[in-house]
Amino acid sequence: MKAYQFDAEKIRDGLVDALRRVAKEQGFTRVVLGISGGKDSTVTAAICARALGRENVYGVMLPDGVQKDLSDSQRVCEALGIQRRIVNIGAMHEALKAVTDQQGEGASAGEFSIPVSRASDVNVGPRLRMTTLRYIAQALGARLAGTGNLSEITVGYCTKDGDTSCDFSMLGMLTSVEVVQVGLTMPELPRDLVEKTPSDGLTGRSDEENLGVSYQDIHKYIRLGTCGNEETDAKIRAKERANMHKRRMPAVLNPFAGEEA
Repeated sequence: MKAYQFDAEKIRDGLVDALRRVAKEQGFTRVVLGISGGKDSTVTAAICARALGRENVYGVMLPDGVQKDLSDSQRVCEALGIQRRIVNIGAMHEALKAVTDQQGEGASAGEFSIPVSRASDVNVGPRLRMTTLRYIAQALGARLAGTGNLSEITVGYCTKDGDTSCDFSMLGMLTSVEVVQVGLTMPELPRDLVEKTPSDGLTGRSDEENLGVSYQDIHKYIRLGTCGNEETDAKIRAKERANMHKRRMPAVLNPFAGEEA
């Protein structure tokens, strides 16, 4: 089994320094990110505030209609003193449903129909949120911070063209367990939000219920090579392989393959 050590304070400070370097290299001072009230966006916002100054961090809350835990998102912004704004994407979501047959509009003669898809609809939220964040970031001359962690990326618990879209990934090298550890080193953050049970805010279920595996097991699989249970390892491995396309740039088809040089 692999040796594993994690210094949360060192990693926290390393992320602060890394963001400052990227900002200097790319010439930006402002950052926009979605604030969900969960640990990932909470920790990301805190690191951005430490690196660039709270006045240069723009937290956007993006409820889809009614969001029960919106107050958690507001608490994050208040605790950090960052810029904040609520943009409700509910109307956009409903409009998309209407024009894609989801509300009985139907196709015109000669056009194909679009079936109602629960999976497609659940993933609309992250995609609309990212479109909105992209609009705001460009309008402000800011960069868009990604908040996804390595555990989610490994098992594909993310939406292509949604939360995978960003200008830099703050937590992409940290597991879900490690994000909590980093968050607990920052006294400016409400502890209950750092330790809040992760959920997608879309299905009413926790992440672990949706995945069928625990984040602790995913963490062990990534850092130690096994979670200690062969069946669970196989389940995680299968998810990792099936979702590898989310971690890669789109395939560029080569029409010249097979030709002589």
